[in-house]
Amino acid sequence: MSTSPLSLRLLALLSCLAGLPAAALAADPVYPPGSRFGFDPAKEMVVSRRFTGFERTGGGATVSVVELPAQAYKDLTANFTDENLKSQGLVVKSRETLKLADGREGLLVTGEQPIEQPPGTPALHKWVFLVSDPTVTGIVIGQTLPGAEADDAMRAMLTSVRVRPALTLDQQVAALPFRVTDTAGFRPVRVLGGNSVLYTVGPKDQMVNLEQPILVLAEAVQPAPGAEQRDAFAKAALYSNQTMKDFAIERSQSFRQNGADWHEIVARAVDVPSGTPVVVSQTIRFQPDGYFRAVGVVRASDREAMLPRFRKVVDAIAF
Repeated sequence: MSTSPLSLRLLALLSCLAGLPAAALAADPVYPPGSRFGFDPAKEMVVSRRFTGFERTGGGATVSVVELPAQAYKDLTANFTDENLKSQGLVVKSRETLKLADGREGLLVTGEQPIEQPPGTPALHKWVFLVSDPTVTGIVIGQTLPGAEADDAMRAMLTSVRVRPALTLDQQVAALPFRVTDTAGFRPVRVLGGNSVLYTVGPKDQMVNLEQPILVLAEAVQPAPGAEQRDAFAKAALYSNQTMKDFAIERSQSFRQNGADWHEIVARAVDVPSGTPVVVSQTIRFQPDGYFRAVGVVRASDREAMLPRFRKVVDAIAF
């Protein structure tokens, strides 16, 4: 996949984010958990729990951050043309190359994104800020509903960006919104988006043909389904994994544990890339403001040894 389509899809994805309250502000630059990019937040902008970035406590304004390799900056600046951005719904009003206080370079594009529904809704004000650093590229996307946040306040926030040194894997794991108190022999491989982590057992960080089991833990802050919809929700989440096919559910059940509602599925499936028979364990913990999901995948031949270890990790999660 080339950088250009990826960057445009990221822009389209982040364009739909709305505002919910999250964390507290500080006088110094504020870094979203696990992110290398910090800002002086505009008034009422707080760290989001739904994505890497910030949200306005009263809604209507967001700042989102995506990190890419350092070499992506050149391709992004070449491909973020007015025409390409317009194809993603952003009507460009201005663009400028900036030199930041710490010497870093950035490309700031401002414009509007029309909202089709309901008819007559004012367009979103939008900023796309590409930030160059020798070790990382940042895509910073700010957007506001008219009147939610002053344009100059949003610009000041975006251009206040600082880039800190790369976090160690342990630091990224420590910044997650949950803690793994017993890894059952698993080790973390990488953290994604500040709210999810990939674990494995074995020496390899790149798992080809599932020669090592994998366990993904993630927290989502979005409305959780009602009790009567949870079984269907869990099955839909399981089937959404495009790297597996031919699911055959062995067990699907809800239960209460430590004062919370849970749902667990154990299913057989086939790994699409390799054709290897696998067993999938999916456990979801429903929370008032979202849910936590754990998905473990292991070769069918290793299920007896690994399924209890998946569950041991899940039972040791602290929120």
